[in-house]
Amino acid sequence: MSASVPRLVIAAPSSGSGKTTVATGLMAAFAARGLAVSPHKVGPDYIDPGYHALATGRVGRNLDAYLCGPELVGPLFLHGARGCDIAVVEGVMGLYDGAAGEGELASTAHVAKLLRAPVVLVVDASSQSRSVAALVHGFASWDPEVRVGGVILNKVASDRHEELLREALDQAGVPVLGVLRRVPQVDTPSRHLGLVPVAERHAAAVEAVAAMAAQVSDGCDLPALEALARAAGTVPGGSAPWAPASPTHHPTRPDEHRAPVVAIAGGPAFTFSYAEHTELLTAAGADVVAFDPLRDEELPEGTAGLVIGGGFPEVYASELSANEPLRKAVAELAGSGAPVAAECAGLLYLCRELDGLPMCGVLDATARMTERLTLGYRDAVAVGDSVLAAAGTRMRGHEFHRTAVEPGSGAEPAWGVRGPRPRVEGFVERGVHASYLHTHWASEPGVARRFVERCRTS
Repeated sequence: MSASVPRLVIAAPSSGSGKTTVATGLMAAFAARGLAVSPHKVGPDYIDPGYHALATGRVGRNLDAYLCGPELVGPLFLHGARGCDIAVVEGVMGLYDGAAGEGELASTAHVAKLLRAPVVLVVDASSQSRSVAALVHGFASWDPEVRVGGVILNKVASDRHEELLREALDQAGVPVLGVLRRVPQVDTPSRHLGLVPVAERHAAAVEAVAAMAAQVSDGCDLPALEALARAAGTVPGGSAPWAPASPTHHPTRPDEHRAPVVAIAGGPAFTFSYAEHTELLTAAGADVVAFDPLRDEELPEGTAGLVIGGGFPEVYASELSANEPLRKAVAELAGSGAPVAAECAGLLYLCRELDGLPMCGVLDATARMTERLTLGYRDAVAVGDSVLAAAGTRMRGHEFHRTAVEPGSGAEPAWGVRGPRPRVEGFVERGVHASYLHTHWASEPGVARRFVERCRTS
């Protein structure tokens, strides 16, 4: 595909400025104009891409320079944007906020530079007038390699307020590409880890995205935003689109031609998954089948391996516990030695109990909700061999939860976490690999190939 796909990065001076509303609304507004829109999110967040998918009809994808490395940002972007007319990238936190102690790494600015994409700065103007020029000037001039191509003013009170803001920004030399009035907040409820995922409120989420699209269409100069995106030029570095590796398995027996079934937990309780994981498993020769642990009482027929990603099992603990037939099926599969990969929510589901309610009992551990938020990037190394990785394999991950598991690791931990306070965490037992760490398998494609190979031979 062409590496000159039109693109914009939607950023802000800080969290809470309105960039999710603007980015999602802009995606939907462009789609309503007949454009094929590629949606992207900077950072590890799983929830915003769900709203992006509603807005565009395409899978929302993440661009994380910490988890995947800067060298994969361009290829992963081009992979997601294949066949699209325009791409919109929603930033994370403030424009220049990245991985703690790592400089610009994984910041919105870093990703914008890697993509050579113009930035549109969303500014909450509710408590300022002329000062907005100093704010925008500071962000636009901080890094000469970051091109701030325009600003969208959010929470503007009146015509007079807008006039003052525009006069100030004329002096700063940054064009105003949109003005959004103060309106009742679009219905996107939050809880302990951010927005409520689309899978839990689909009808209401559709209405919310439509409201965002209407707000952006009414208040923004869509032709000017599209023209800015089309001026982006080529993605630097001669990047080619990322692609899952081709299967490397060579059958030696007739029954080995059959693709092993890898079941992936989904539904409202398990919504955290990167699209590339399914693509890598499929490329490695698996037949990937989704199931819902809240509804399905059996694993998919012929399940040879199980992947349980992140989500909110603590919200659905009663329903998960009540589905005793599936809990038993999961325990039996794990007991057989079949490969099971569980991250965060999946780890909780495999424990004996969660907040006092019986879970699958695969791990001799208990889980509970806490008041403490555990959040941040992690640099990890595989402590021993597992169905996912050989001992010594280094991967980067992300933790984001308000739960605790006791004990925090098994006799064979999953990962050794490097850094100022080294520790081990997670569980490796027979075919089970369970951990709090969210990882992006595109950074280490051998993980998916190893898992599928174990599904064939277990």
